[in-house]
Amino acid sequence: MKAIGVEEFGGPEALRVLELPVPQAGPGEVRMRVHAAAVNPTDVLLRTGGHAVRMPDRRPPFVPGMDAAGVIDQLGPGADDRLAVGQRVVAMVMFAGPHGGAYAEQIVVPAASVVPAPEGAGFPAASTLLMNAMTARIALDALAAPAGGTIAVTGAAGAVGGYAVQLAKADGLTVIADAAPHDVDRVRAFGADHVVERGSDVSARIRALVPDGVAGLVDGSMQTTEVVAAVADGGAVAELRGWQGPAERGIRVHPVMVTDGMTDTEGLDKLRRQVEAGVLTLHVADVLPAEEAPKAHRLLEAGGLRGRLVLDFS
Repeated sequence: MKAIGVEEFGGPEALRVLELPVPQAGPGEVRMRVHAAAVNPTDVLLRTGGHAVRMPDRRPPFVPGMDAAGVIDQLGPGADDRLAVGQRVVAMVMFAGPHGGAYAEQIVVPAASVVPAPEGAGFPAASTLLMNAMTARIALDALAAPAGGTIAVTGAAGAVGGYAVQLAKADGLTVIADAAPHDVDRVRAFGADHVVERGSDVSARIRALVPDGVAGLVDGSMQTTEVVAAVADGGAVAELRGWQGPAERGIRVHPVMVTDGMTDTEGLDKLRRQVEAGVLTLHVADVLPAEEAPKAHRLLEAGGLRGRLVLDFS
């Protein structure tokens, strides 16, 4: 089968078309015929060697990808009876696992990581849901903001930030979000109650609205120490890239690991249902043939995308 991966870590040009054996679903596993795989920043980290420490016993080739949409074509022994061959599904994929990542025509994943694709969503859009929305869900849960409280989201125009705003509003929270001038309408459409200008002074702008500070903050812009000042004493910050603090004034810092939610079947399925209910919206920047993965990685690294790039394996 065709896959896209790297034999050696490097730049986008290190991504190659590979011919790999067709994987077989084992006990409790599902094999998917992939139609679409979303391109995420963590895929770049795998390509460049940033995840090598997580794969000490693995040998190349390494296949990126943590988000896939497609059709089940094989059920392993003991796989969940809620799933069936021929079913349209989405899955979170562990690239460091024994079967590699989502950039492949066929992938094998734990059944617990597979849920039905949202009704009405095509494969490219569906593939952009789980990893980013689950990251946002874990971040909000870590904040544990009080009912009706106020939180802030930086990087709100991005994939995780946008989902964080939408999920927080669904939780009944008041949301202050940041945005560049050209993204203000986009962030307001996500449901943000207040939008402040992004940048190094974002904490001061948030404090101007909430003088005592917000109960929690999702740091989607990875500004770390610059955003702590926006948080109230004893509040919390959810960090997406591993920063652990320290922070002063009793503020808790929670590094968010999306792998914590990979087998949370009910949580993943709730995200799917929230798409169907219109709580969450799916955003695709562009769809590229799988062979153009190097171009997709270059575009992602250049920044400025709104929505996720998707590789077409159909």
